[in-house]
Amino acid sequence: MRRLLAGLLALGLTAGTRAQIGAPVVKPVPPPIAGIGRVLIIGIDGLRPDRLLLANTPVIRGLMKQGAYSMWMLTVASGNTLPSFTSMLTGVSPAKHGITWNKLLKLQAPEWPARPTLFEMAHQGGYKTAMVAGKSKFRHLDKPGTIDFVSVPAEDRATDQQVVVEAVRLITEMKPDVLFVHLPGVDAAGHAKGWGSPEQLAAIEEADACVGRLLAALETAGTRASTLIMLSSDHGGAGLSHGADDPRSRTIPWIIAGPGVKRGCDLTQVRELVLRIEDTCATACYVLGLPVLPYFDGAPVLPAFENPPAP
Repeated sequence: MRRLLAGLLALGLTAGTRAQIGAPVVKPVPPPIAGIGRVLIIGIDGLRPDRLLLANTPVIRGLMKQGAYSMWMLTVASGNTLPSFTSMLTGVSPAKHGITWNKLLKLQAPEWPARPTLFEMAHQGGYKTAMVAGKSKFRHLDKPGTIDFVSVPAEDRATDQQVVVEAVRLITEMKPDVLFVHLPGVDAAGHAKGWGSPEQLAAIEEADACVGRLLAALETAGTRASTLIMLSSDHGGAGLSHGADDPRSRTIPWIIAGPGVKRGCDLTQVRELVLRIEDTCATACYVLGLPVLPYFDGAPVLPAFENPPAP
């Protein structure tokens, strides 16, 4: 049974039309990093790293002090929301997952990614999965039978506050093992007032407060100590938009904190490490004991951990 945010619509989608490569039968091995039992991925839409560092963000800075981080992760070349977040949650490029558009397609039958999402792989492995997203286009990730609890707006977008209310409820009542939370407000402010505008900095600070509410919910649920947290974005931007192969769009932050993660570690100290958005899915699979699949374009970010076993 799905618990949905008031004012949001259950998806009710049935079958996809795309040729899909099904998830392999997943038999997770014991998680390689002691103490990790669940994963929370927070996606702050439109968060450019330099704007994050200029804003007053005590919660996110706290995660950086508690964990490892880079302000130089690369998103996909298109620099758009749906292809980027799909790559984050499948571990592959848009050329492989096939989600190259950036809006909700109102088709007779829905289209899902051509490669399994983290939700699908985790669900097969026996984990409870959940997604709370602030834009209707995320329906394209809700393949039936893969996500146990879903909240997505019926039309257009929700606010950060609406998203976090439902996410807090899920964390405290359902205690999902794999949860993705998407906050749309920073992107909305960028399109309305401009990347780097005072209004967008205020939206970043509001997103920071929302992250604080998520962390407080983990404490209330008694799951904070066993949760690996990854916080990132889909793209940056410039002016009133974002786009292909613009470094201001393609550069995003990546922060990881939780059991076994190095504290206060700037990952750019590892010269040969070039982080890509697909690494988030691969890292989640690694810490949950799920297969790191050979077709992944991403890889587990092992330098973020203290003495990690090889995948």
